[in-house]
Amino acid sequence: MRGEPSCPKCGGRVRAPGLFADSWQCDLHGTVHPLQPVIPPSVEALGVVVHRSHVPVWMPWPLPVGWLFTGVACAGDDRNGGRATAVACSGPGPLGGIGELVLVAEELGVGLGARYAGIDGPDPGPFIGVEKPPQAKVLAAGRPTPLWHVAGTPDDRAVFAGEARGLWLWAVVWPEQSGLLMYDELVLTDLRDAGAEVELLPCGALSPRLLEC
Repeated sequence: MRGEPSCPKCGGRVRAPGLFADSWQCDLHGTVHPLQPVIPPSVEALGVVVHRSHVPVWMPWPLPVGWLFTGVACAGDDRNGGRATAVACSGPGPLGGIGELVLVAEELGVGLGARYAGIDGPDPGPFIGVEKPPQAKVLAAGRPTPLWHVAGTPDDRAVFAGEARGLWLWAVVWPEQSGLLMYDELVLTDLRDAGAEVELLPCGALSPRLLEC
């Protein structure tokens, strides 16, 4: 687990704003919104991300039976606030075993969703066929939201992407067969709009998915 900000696109080291640049810089990707260090899941950690984020913090809510909140990540800094969020959950997979889900909300070009999806980003546009009917739908903040299957991802995961609240919404599911979750029309809540119920959130161990990608 790294204790310093990193590039949301590649995980590489970033340089803080200084004398020669007023933004965070990655040697490979130039100006980026830094991915903050991932910390163990807790209601308090989630609250910090929710408070500073300018983009939705999506979570299936209520969580499916047996599922736990297993981590949150945020790209952005104190000056500009959160510009991308990733929320991890895990629980019983639809075909047995353990399923893991990471939901990413991000502004155009941040690249965090593409990193978890395992594709060259930064955005899903070239990898989704929006001219065809969507393969899945979720209810995001009360609105029916179509999601398209993302092509070219690694075989160990299923990835869907679409638009919600004018921003990219990614759903990355491990293992690939647990992608069946996305055909059940999950109900997603933006935790910025949630009330005190979040304090009852069941927390599990930190998902390695937030650290591996």
